[in-house]
Amino acid sequence: MPLIELKNVKKIYTLGSEPVRALDGIDLNVETGEYVAIMGTSGSGKSTLMNIIGCLDRPTSGEYFLADKAVQNRTEDELAAIRNSTIGFIFQQFNLLPQMSALNNVMLPLTYAGMSLENRRTRAEHVLNLVGLGSRMLHKPNELSGGQQQRVSIARALANHPKLLLADEPTGALDSHTALELMNLIDELVADGMTVCLVTHDPETASRAKRIIKVKDGLIIGDEKNAARIKTP
Repeated sequence: MPLIELKNVKKIYTLGSEPVRALDGIDLNVETGEYVAIMGTSGSGKSTLMNIIGCLDRPTSGEYFLADKAVQNRTEDELAAIRNSTIGFIFQQFNLLPQMSALNNVMLPLTYAGMSLENRRTRAEHVLNLVGLGSRMLHKPNELSGGQQQRVSIARALANHPKLLLADEPTGALDSHTALELMNLIDELVADGMTVCLVTHDPETASRAKRIIKVKDGLIIGDEKNAARIKTP
């Protein structure tokens, strides 16, 4: 079974008295271990699609199965539990708590998961070392570069051993050198078996994925394997 399965998913918002079809019937499967880029211009529906995949929003109609479990009719508490246990998020603006150290930022989702303090610290230290920030884990976000803050956000996303990593314009706030480092790190996670879906409008960022999905007017208008990346060892 696919890790992500959407069947005729629609999302309709009301703007004044007019319905806006953000998604107009999406069918999509993503297998475990796939690296997928979702592309589209502003207003195409790509961010709405990402929010539904990430259980941050609900479809107006249609079905969504995550790891073979239907999620579209879950309660808010159930959706929060799914997000915390199954999905890791990387945001363009990092969304780190400024008063907390990198270590405590990464430990936070583990607190919600009910893990003991000792185990939280051990796991947070491990993932911070994994992203190359072992020597900076006691620094607060304002003491870190933009690239280092993004690495903290990746460590936080990986803390709960997620099955799925979602990245929303992950290179948007980074310079070109730091963006390259980030994409190389995501390549390493995919090589280790992580399922990654990233939303981007940037063709260069999308070119790192092994499958590119194009969205326009709430519909998938393209879904192709990236032959150049598939051939890469």
